[in-house]
Amino acid sequence: MEPELVDLVVVGLGVGGEEVAGQLAKAGLSVVGIERDLVGGECPYWGCVPSKMMIRAANTLAEAHRVHEFAGSARVSPDWAPVAERIRAEATDTWDDQVAVERFVNQGGRFIRGSGRLDGPGRVRVNDQVFQARHGIVLSTGTRPFAPPIDGLADTPYWTNHQAIEVERLPESLLVLGGGAIGLELTQVFARFGVRVTVVEALDRILATEEPESSEVVAAALRADGVDINTGVIADRVDHDGQQFTLRANDVRYTADQLLVVTGRRAHLDELGLDTVGVRADQRFLPVDDRLRVTEGIWAVGDVTGAGAFTHVATYQAGIVVADLLDRVRRSEAGAALDGTGAALDDTVPRADYRALPRVTFTDPEVGGVGLTESQARQQGINVQVGSVPLGSSARGWIHRADGLIKLVADADRGVLVGGTSIGPAGGEVLSGLAVAVHAAVPLAELRDMIYAYPTFYRAISDALRDLG
Repeated sequence: MEPELVDLVVVGLGVGGEEVAGQLAKAGLSVVGIERDLVGGECPYWGCVPSKMMIRAANTLAEAHRVHEFAGSARVSPDWAPVAERIRAEATDTWDDQVAVERFVNQGGRFIRGSGRLDGPGRVRVNDQVFQARHGIVLSTGTRPFAPPIDGLADTPYWTNHQAIEVERLPESLLVLGGGAIGLELTQVFARFGVRVTVVEALDRILATEEPESSEVVAAALRADGVDINTGVIADRVDHDGQQFTLRANDVRYTADQLLVVTGRRAHLDELGLDTVGVRADQRFLPVDDRLRVTEGIWAVGDVTGAGAFTHVATYQAGIVVADLLDRVRRSEAGAALDGTGAALDDTVPRADYRALPRVTFTDPEVGGVGLTESQARQQGINVQVGSVPLGSSARGWIHRADGLIKLVADADRGVLVGGTSIGPAGGEVLSGLAVAVHAAVPLAELRDMIYAYPTFYRAISDALRDLG
């Protein structure tokens, strides 16, 4: 088959791929965008947007229950129906991506529904078509939920986050296998809507990638919502009798009406035809350089790169790829010299820098983290200083009767922050100042000399700085 010549092919139109394809189409390049599922990917349909609608609704219920602490009394009757309807009507268009497809086409792109696969240098095959890309190929195929190889699990109708987001009628009881951010957010939502929730986690604490203090605060909050948390539990077998799930771990059995499996996600590199361009497919993620290049003429963005399964990472990477490709096109058309990877010898395209990667777990309280945890900093051989204060010691935390913490991780030799954690009612928002400090390597002396507004949650940062010594 004679391939059709185009400027760029983007395989996978999740958040990062859609951004790259749309921006380069608007810039006048002939761009083919390929997506087998929904344009926009996980975030708008099963991730960030609908889950935060659920969280907003659940937190409203929780606030109503707190009225007796501050202002009298209130009666609360949870109703899932308006939540499910809002997710369908406002967030997902009932899981229809026509609006997103039209947006891309209106930017000048050409959309193809299907599974794209590399077919040799510069070539992509999809359905019965083959495209030859003049300037490059971008892979943005994301990840999919990963279920551990537990006996019996594959033969049961368990949920992933997709079914949990799409649910219209809540079960009476729920087993959650996995104690990471996604599982804990959904756990708290369902618990606040009256579902009896049990969390089973193989590691010795939930939220294990964050600071131990974060795990403690979130575990206490979930238990206050009636959640049963079980850590250090290795599941042996899962069964479903048509009515209930049973999860066995040694001699212990956990039962519930439904089982939600949230034990991580995995890229499926074996489906991309990487062997046709000399790239190994037997890796967990697709290795890229600091300009997101995989190999000559191929870039990757988003979860498939393993740099962090966050929408903000995908859009950040997309900006670098757009700049790199536009620079490549400009120099190619001008006949400028390129290096062995096809990139400009003296280009000024930004390089990916994840030192200050922010992350937020949207439980109540929220857990915001940026940069290194204390443990990670020590593992890197940094001369670590740690400062922390409970949020309740600040005036705003005391007023709100808020559980939380500010924790700072500093490099004592350089006199800068290398990490920070903000736990509280607005933990993700308070994190912004810490993210700037880590990213810009603001000297600790400068941070101590700042004026912190009173009474705010973020003012607790100044107390944590004093605790650094």
